[in-house]
Amino acid sequence: MIYSKSFIKSLPIVLYGLLAIVCSVLALLMAGTLSGCSLAEEKFDEPIELEVNDTPKDANPSTERLSELTFSAEEFRTRLNITEDYRSSFVHGDKGAEYQKYIVLHDTEGDADGESVVNFWDGNGAGVAAHFVVNKDGSIVQCVDMDAIAHHAGFGDTGNNARYGVSDESRDDKVGTKAIGNGFADYGMNSFSIGIEMVHVGGSGDYPAAQLEALDALIAYIDAYYGNESQIIDHKAWRSGNSDTSPEFATYLENYQNRRKHA
Repeated sequence: MIYSKSFIKSLPIVLYGLLAIVCSVLALLMAGTLSGCSLAEEKFDEPIELEVNDTPKDANPSTERLSELTFSAEEFRTRLNITEDYRSSFVHGDKGAEYQKYIVLHDTEGDADGESVVNFWDGNGAGVAAHFVVNKDGSIVQCVDMDAIAHHAGFGDTGNNARYGVSDESRDDKVGTKAIGNGFADYGMNSFSIGIEMVHVGGSGDYPAAQLEALDALIAYIDAYYGNESQIIDHKAWRSGNSDTSPEFATYLENYQNRRKHA
């Protein structure tokens, strides 16, 4: 293409103008880009706060959830290996839930199993028995209904009725009882307690794990049955002349009293 001389002379001016426009546009674009980087740096320089929930799920379960986690007395009982062998001669009055205050732990001081122990009690005619006998293998014999009075604690130290808050002996028929001296005149514990015998001879060694675990479950069942936690004591706490429970049970007794399990 052929251009005129005047057009050619004007080209540098036009080119300079176009170059100025292009430079201005580039300057604006670079300014915007730099501005964006600055904002980005400012944004990411700010500390990022994360909301962390350290509370585990179900750490504060609802009442409905708690009820789902709590076994009923019937459910606790089904988890126990209990043989029922009720004997009418062992019943000495009524003991409803309003009178249940204590769980008294005993040793049988013999190696005979629970069924043999119950037969011995029945055969001697004294009417003495505990509600439950826990065998070494964890099986349990129940020979008295929990809402009945059983003569398992016997006469306690004089003054213990008041000390333990069991002064009302009026519901107990006292059949077969005989005071053993002025120092042991109180008989109220039987009317306010559940008696549990463990097959064990003091000084013979430790209690088997199966027996202790069964006792854990039995206490949990009694708590669920009555809807409250009875105080746990051993026989010698009620009557100082007794030796049960044995010295090898001392740590277990403390654990039962503090957290209702042997360990």
